[in-house]
Amino acid sequence: MKLFRNIMCLHRFVEIEWFTLLLIFLCYASWLMATAWLYSVAPVLTIVVTGILIAFHSSLSHEVLHGHPTSINVVNEALIFVPLNLMIPFQRFRALHLAHHQDSQLTDPYDDPESNYADPVAWNAMPRWKRWILQVNNTLLGRMVVGPILGQCAFLIEDFRLISQGDRAVCLAWFLNVVGACIVFVWLIKATSMPIWVYGIAIHFGLGLLKIRTFLEHRAHERIRCRTVIVEDRGPLAFLFLNNNLHAVHHCHPRVPWYRLPAIYWQNKDYYLRKNNGYVYRSYMQVILRYLFVTKDPVPHPHLGQK
Repeated sequence: MKLFRNIMCLHRFVEIEWFTLLLIFLCYASWLMATAWLYSVAPVLTIVVTGILIAFHSSLSHEVLHGHPTSINVVNEALIFVPLNLMIPFQRFRALHLAHHQDSQLTDPYDDPESNYADPVAWNAMPRWKRWILQVNNTLLGRMVVGPILGQCAFLIEDFRLISQGDRAVCLAWFLNVVGACIVFVWLIKATSMPIWVYGIAIHFGLGLLKIRTFLEHRAHERIRCRTVIVEDRGPLAFLFLNNNLHAVHHCHPRVPWYRLPAIYWQNKDYYLRKNNGYVYRSYMQVILRYLFVTKDPVPHPHLGQK
């Protein structure tokens, strides 16, 4: 009873989103069970389940970088400190993603850290093999299979460059990530029979799932307000992405918690669709059927010189 009273007293001074907090604990608890117990029973299923949890952890990390589930940032970061994907430091994710939220720079291959477009001049100078890979990456299947590797390589190259230049913030981010990753490695080695290379497959699968969401979140468009998508999905993928499929709503209200986004959208649907000029899909199934083997956009940015 004393502990309960203390928690309630704390709640008076600290805003706590209990549902999100519960999901963070459930994510880690499920990950522990899947890696320690399920692998010995069903290895392939474990890869799928672990990959889903890695993707879900990324969605929860996205909530944390926007100031959830409490009003104390250091508490929020401590809650997702252990990096299930191993190679994406939270502080770097936060810095790059908040830079991405500068809507005036969306899709710019230089100023938007999450852009998949290329400078047309750089594109024309690329060798054919590199252009072919980037074109494959512009299909949904390619983005899921090749995208995690291309994205991680580009991310590592840039961060190693910053580290070599003495960027202390990047160095600290990677130091903390290594500490957290060591916890994952110790757990896998000491408490599970899951080989590290199998866990690597699960990471790739999880990052591939996330590419379903990011594949068409933004398009090159002359008008800033028309660049961000709405996917009206209400199924498992919407939950996995914590309603970030309603991406235009999230960009309009980045501090709103994930569970409030659907009500905001459905109560103001006409407004958001007018705002983004009807950039909408009914579901992720529609996206998969349309773009699994088909490119959505050209790789060279069509409006780079006009922005």
